[in-house]
Amino acid sequence: MALATETELRTEEQQQLVEEIKRLRAERHAVILAHNYQIGPIQDLADFVGDSLGLAQAATRTDAPVIVMCGVFFMAETAKILNPTRTVLIPDTRAGCSLADSITADQLRAWKAEHPGAIVVSYVNTTAEVKAESDVCVTSGNAEAVIRSIPEDREILFCPDMFLGSYLERITGRKMHVWMGECHVHAGIRPEEIDAKLARYPDAELMIHPECGCSSRYLWAQSTCAVPSVSQKVLSTEGMLRHARQSDKRTFLVATEVGLLHRLRKEMPEKRFEAADDGAVCRFMKMITLSNLRDCLRDLRPEVNVAPDIAERARMAVERMLAIKP
Repeated sequence: MALATETELRTEEQQQLVEEIKRLRAERHAVILAHNYQIGPIQDLADFVGDSLGLAQAATRTDAPVIVMCGVFFMAETAKILNPTRTVLIPDTRAGCSLADSITADQLRAWKAEHPGAIVVSYVNTTAEVKAESDVCVTSGNAEAVIRSIPEDREILFCPDMFLGSYLERITGRKMHVWMGECHVHAGIRPEEIDAKLARYPDAELMIHPECGCSSRYLWAQSTCAVPSVSQKVLSTEGMLRHARQSDKRTFLVATEVGLLHRLRKEMPEKRFEAADDGAVCRFMKMITLSNLRDCLRDLRPEVNVAPDIAERARMAVERMLAIKP
């Protein structure tokens, strides 16, 4: 009898993990929520896959006693804020976020003191403590609608993503005070990398996430003829999925974390999707694995909790976000 190859063994082990996870999910009456940037096998197992807004919405709809968040820690906190009586788990508590870490509640309080009366708009990529100091949260999918809903005479503090803030100023015409934070993955996608991919795929349509540094720099470079003019759209991850379904284009360059490619290719196998930057990998998102997801369901830990007073104040900002449609 021939020995199994290493690849065959990995495939067999992976399938065993998948079956264990399915069994444990049923035993625990759990729901698995996964972000678009998770690895493919996690996305394939999840009950719901989406962006930050979609995950928050899904968390409000579930009646499952156990919620497993396959994403980064602030996403699990948001699920707990919206479900204070349910058990919320995350397979690895080290799965943080460089953008969320770029502002603290103390820094936000000091900033607010410099601008009394200002409306604080916080990207959902923030800690529970920062959300508690905010008036409303946004995602890339509904940020424009939220900014447009604020009266023209109100001062706005936007945190923590400077690229999303700059993009919102440009498309809404609103002048805001923008915190100088960034996602290290999105900020690292450069115009010259996109240009090289466009040379390889000249008929491609470019889809850029507004968190990307290139969402500002690349559009500026186009306006100065520093790079070729191409068909391009600035879109949230869910916006990329919707646009690709409706577009007549057959090839797309995707300027966001590479995990989204799995869902794009799975849902639209007839179209071609390529990463604008193959190195756009979030090591925090990739900390969630089949093994620690299995362990999480088996042991019902690590559990995520948010202090009740912080959760109560943060919930108001998150619920205001959910009330405003993109």
